[in-house]
Amino acid sequence: MLNVPSQSFPAAGSQQRVTPTGQSRNKVALKPGHSLLDWIRLTKSGRDLTGLRGRLIEVTEEELKKHNTRNDCWTCIRGMVYNVSAYMDFHPGGEEELMRAAGIDSTDLFDQVHRWVNYESMLKECLVGRMAVKPNPALQAILTDSFYIFFLNFRYDWFQTDGTVNIVVHTKRKVEVFLFCPVLIVQTAHSIGKVQVCLHKSVKEKWTKVGQPLEHHDTFIQCKDRELFYRECVLVSKTDVTHDTQVLRLQLPPGSHMQVPVGRHVYLKTSLQGTDVVKPYTPVDQTLIPPSRSSAEMASDLHLMIKMYPDGLLTSHLANLPIGSSLSVGGPEGSFTMRILRDVTHLYMLAAGTGFTPMARLIRLAFQDLTSIRKTKLMFFNRQERDILWCSQLDELCSKEERFEVEYVLSERADSWKGRRGRIDACMLQNFLERPEDSKCLVCVCGPTGFTELAVQLVKELDFSEEEIHIFQG
Repeated sequence: MLNVPSQSFPAAGSQQRVTPTGQSRNKVALKPGHSLLDWIRLTKSGRDLTGLRGRLIEVTEEELKKHNTRNDCWTCIRGMVYNVSAYMDFHPGGEEELMRAAGIDSTDLFDQVHRWVNYESMLKECLVGRMAVKPNPALQAILTDSFYIFFLNFRYDWFQTDGTVNIVVHTKRKVEVFLFCPVLIVQTAHSIGKVQVCLHKSVKEKWTKVGQPLEHHDTFIQCKDRELFYRECVLVSKTDVTHDTQVLRLQLPPGSHMQVPVGRHVYLKTSLQGTDVVKPYTPVDQTLIPPSRSSAEMASDLHLMIKMYPDGLLTSHLANLPIGSSLSVGGPEGSFTMRILRDVTHLYMLAAGTGFTPMARLIRLAFQDLTSIRKTKLMFFNRQERDILWCSQLDELCSKEERFEVEYVLSERADSWKGRRGRIDACMLQNFLERPEDSKCLVCVCGPTGFTELAVQLVKELDFSEEEIHIFQG
């Protein structure tokens, strides 16, 4: 069965979506004592969060509709009903956002923004019961004619030796392959659209056929209708980048292969105080400068650049995690594709803090594979000089590559700093965002919500269209 990547995730407005619209997910400042850790403590306190004194009930659609107020708010996610009244003040999107789900089946709303969140773990003490109507099964729909024909047009050959069976798939286009199976050896020639899979036979003998179709052969499951698959990875090393940021190198399980395309993200999951905590992170390459070892050796490693917040629930755990520990890694997911960069001649990046992480792979890609790009420029916003990520590597790339420019902007004054100071404004962007004749420009933005919204507004005021702006929400 083929899991066809869906362009609907991350949905419009999601934190993880790269979208030309400039829309972002609303966040609110939580009251003191209402962090995720505080919510976990509340769920462990023994307080009745359902109002049913521990009973589980079947909920009809009519009954669900009755519970649609601030102090009596039920919602249904994938056939299970939760009383989320107590969660109102803990929800990062605020009460108004959560009330959109009041008294209804909110599965689609949830998937638009929170699909990666382990709601079953977070809301298990809020479980009212199951919907009386059986939930719809995962969609197994044949896609549109164009997609269906595209996949049926895949051509494959196969050949065998006494000990192996080799299947060669010709896709007629560049491909991205994500496989996890210890019995497979995968070789890809992505530039010509060729994938070769080598399977070892349990018994050395000649096969007369590759196999027979399984149940649901030639059917498709939309990406949004499947659960995330997690791999148990090993923490191999931690490398300091700045005073509060590290690159964590994770090694995938033996026999697994995961190529994370540029602009896409993975999820880290760990159990803290009995609750699964999940956060998305965009991988980086090991360095901005191409490493000496081969890409095949790098395929078994993931490098995640993570800022360690002292009061962060997950990052404080990661900061103290010993080498050799296991972490669950899910994905990759996302909708950023190389098509966005097609024919781009001038690539501009506006990044604040760890919003630099998706830009890091874009920069390297621009000089390795994108021959159309004539100029790549990064404007990098930070509080202090010590906060600048990979500063020496960026400076080294500037000295080696005349097509690359970087400009640092600091918001906190320091007498020793000779560069630009302040916050993003129209004046600095007007000088930074050039538009030569016969050029095709793309402006990528990533940073905290306030920075992103202001940056997009300013870029649009300089007559850049929505199609020329892409936002990594983080």
